[in-house]
Amino acid sequence: MATIEYFYAAHSAFAYLGSARLMEIVKASGATLLHRPMDLRRVVPASGSSPTSQRSAGHRAYFFGREIQRWSEERNAPVVQGLPTHHANDIDLPNCMLIAAGESGDAVDRLAHAILQAHWRDDADHADPATLERLANGLGLDGKALLAAAGTDAVKAKYEQYTEDAIARSVFGSPTYVVDGDMFYGQDRLEMVERALRQPYRR
Repeated sequence: MATIEYFYAAHSAFAYLGSARLMEIVKASGATLLHRPMDLRRVVPASGSSPTSQRSAGHRAYFFGREIQRWSEERNAPVVQGLPTHHANDIDLPNCMLIAAGESGDAVDRLAHAILQAHWRDDADHADPATLERLANGLGLDGKALLAAAGTDAVKAKYEQYTEDAIARSVFGSPTYVVDGDMFYGQDRLEMVERALRQPYRR
């Protein structure tokens, strides 16, 4: 059975825009989706790219403005106007909560989508413990227990491992999908991911 390693961050616009489509592909193909939440603030500069705040106004307006608007329409994934209010808040807690929910399976799939969607569609604070607990509880999960697990050394060590692995493998943004070793950057490559699961590309 094929596997997809899913490198992303819990506040990523493009991870949100591709989330529902990714889950459709996983379900249809029977592939195993392995969640790899990472510290995008470290991964981006390690790849040689400039942090978003240091890029030109034109770049930000296109890539984090117009592209989000168009893909929101294309994927039928509504978004707030501009950046979410709390977008600059810390991303460690939601990423670690996702790790606490498991590496694969329905629970982490649904929780990841819920956090991304709440942040980008509903302007929710992805770093607020009460918000995260409410989102998890709404899915039938134990939000309080997941938050407690998110703060453990074991989960923090796995978060560090995923981040270091992303850097070592030259992941340079969120989302990045790795299909049996073949890397695809960006949710606009999901149709290629779907094809790779059915018929791997020539090396």
